[in-house]
Amino acid sequence: MINFLGKAIQNLYYSIRYTISGGTRFKTVVSQAASISYDSLIISLVIVFVSAAVIAIQVSKQFLMTGAEAYVGGSIAIVMIREIAPGFVALAIGARAGTAISAEIANMQVTSQVDAIKTLKIDPVGYYFSPRILAAAITVPMVVLIAEVIGILGGLVVSYATIGLHPARYINSVWLWLSTKDIYISLLKAFIFGILIALVCATQGYETKGGAKDVGISTTKAAVLSTVYMLFADFIINIIFYL
Repeated sequence: MINFLGKAIQNLYYSIRYTISGGTRFKTVVSQAASISYDSLIISLVIVFVSAAVIAIQVSKQFLMTGAEAYVGGSIAIVMIREIAPGFVALAIGARAGTAISAEIANMQVTSQVDAIKTLKIDPVGYYFSPRILAAAITVPMVVLIAEVIGILGGLVVSYATIGLHPARYINSVWLWLSTKDIYISLLKAFIFGILIALVCATQGYETKGGAKDVGISTTKAAVLSTVYMLFADFIINIIFYL
């Protein structure tokens, strides 16, 4: 994993250099943004909504038994914005779009399309990596922000349906507990997770050698590695901002 991390950082440097030099096309970035985040939007929102609903079911009755039902909204909002929304959205996008990135680049590698790019004196890392990294870094925070709203609303609906908690009390609790710092950190997490998804999956695809069988193996590795690196990044961010 250390060797792979070194290759990923090197590829990130080449991608940044390629972008600064003006090689990245806006049209390609938009196309990748649609493929990475827009196509993963529905599944991400469904996952976050169901997660919020399950959390609301678990905590609503317990809070009601202790007379603390007024804090249900704030508790769900804090959990949703700090961890659930950025984490689950990143995992959903990584599972759907990240594996697609790895498979696409791996297929290009084993069919010698990467070598063809090199003969044209174009940096293949910058050409393939930079639009995907840019697209993920920009759009994953957008999906997370939408998911946070949907998750909080999902908790509201379930709390009202299970314990009859008035929406006004729920929303008031959200405003009292939530801070702008939590939102900023959540978006920072999403930004970093987006970069990691694109970078790790693209690097894994780029390092693929062999044939069609190796493309499938590489795709599986990309899903596992992107998840592991995101969990480590989440842990480090929480230590920095919340310890």
